[in-house]
Amino acid sequence: MNFTRIIHAVRNRKTRPQADPSHSVRIIGGAWRGRRVPVLAHAELRPTADRIRETLFNWLRADVAGARCLDLFAGSGALGFEALSRGAREVVFVERSAPAAANLRTQLERLGAADRAQVHARDAEAVLREPGPAFELVFLDPPFGSGALERAIAQLAGGDRLARGGLVYIEAERRAGVPVLPPGWSLLRSKFAGEVGYHLARRES
Repeated sequence: MNFTRIIHAVRNRKTRPQADPSHSVRIIGGAWRGRRVPVLAHAELRPTADRIRETLFNWLRADVAGARCLDLFAGSGALGFEALSRGAREVVFVERSAPAAANLRTQLERLGAADRAQVHARDAEAVLREPGPAFELVFLDPPFGSGALERAIAQLAGGDRLARGGLVYIEAERRAGVPVLPPGWSLLRSKFAGEVGYHLARRES
């Protein structure tokens, strides 16, 4: 028995995150309703909870179908997958973790949705600095307490990547309270669940 090979294999399993069917997100509605999408078994990935996603997409209703969406801190991709399931024209996933981004590509292929999505394994702020078409719907669910949320909101407010009249979903830690919005943005909805606050804002047209 080659113990060196066994030890090497065990080390690889520890250092290379893999999508695990026991770690998955369930799509709440739309064409893929009830389908489970495997995600990486990684402590830093924090998918938006089912009940929060259900409430969010009840808020959005007809605003998803046909929309161009940005899942800026995609992680598990739960929000972007939900939008695609409900008829979004396109979803751009931005996730700086290369393994997590690779898993997003794999799951999009399995869902048959690769032609309606892009995955960028890059920093969110760098993507927002680049010119490109505007998004009608943006999901912001960055790591809590990182300051990334405030920076992303400022970039969206000062640039052209968020369409006039576009919607922004904001998820943050409860203790942060209701987010401070830039001039010209209005808060449409706001709720709290456990330690999470989730909010929906619109950039005025």
